[in-house]
Amino acid sequence: MIYEDTLAPILERNRLVARVSIERRRGARIVLANGCFDLFHVGHIRYLAGAKALGDRLLVGINSDEQVRKLKGDGRPFMPERERAEIVAALRFVDFVTIFDEPTVTELIRAVRPDFHAKGTDYTVDSVPEREIVREYGGKVAIVGDPKDHSSSEFLGQIRKR
Repeated sequence: MIYEDTLAPILERNRLVARVSIERRRGARIVLANGCFDLFHVGHIRYLAGAKALGDRLLVGINSDEQVRKLKGDGRPFMPERERAEIVAALRFVDFVTIFDEPTVTELIRAVRPDFHAKGTDYTVDSVPEREIVREYGGKVAIVGDPKDHSSSEFLGQIRKR
């Protein structure tokens, strides 16, 4: 790809862990955000920008195609995982992207041990499913982004009505 050098690296987990280790040795605070990012909208931008503001390096975990199907249902995702990863990697405030195939982001959290695990405003700090894992190693959970007024699923519903 001609533009590949303008993208944040899209890394397999073992390479990601190595890169995070290097960044941490340099004193960087690591932030992890995650999601499907199937139909990208302004809520995603605000969530990821808010996540980046928490630290020095933003890592974004993208749910694999198989996991998106399980979460969102048949017919999803609309875009393959690699394309979704490229879109996220093109954002200037994203430093690393990875695709994860587990049902939850738990194993990715355990592997990279982010200083902050950022979740959107549809959560509270106490309702984040991974909060205890993050707290076990001394990380923090943070809620970022704008109010949950944007949803790919709702957007699709509007399109179908029209």
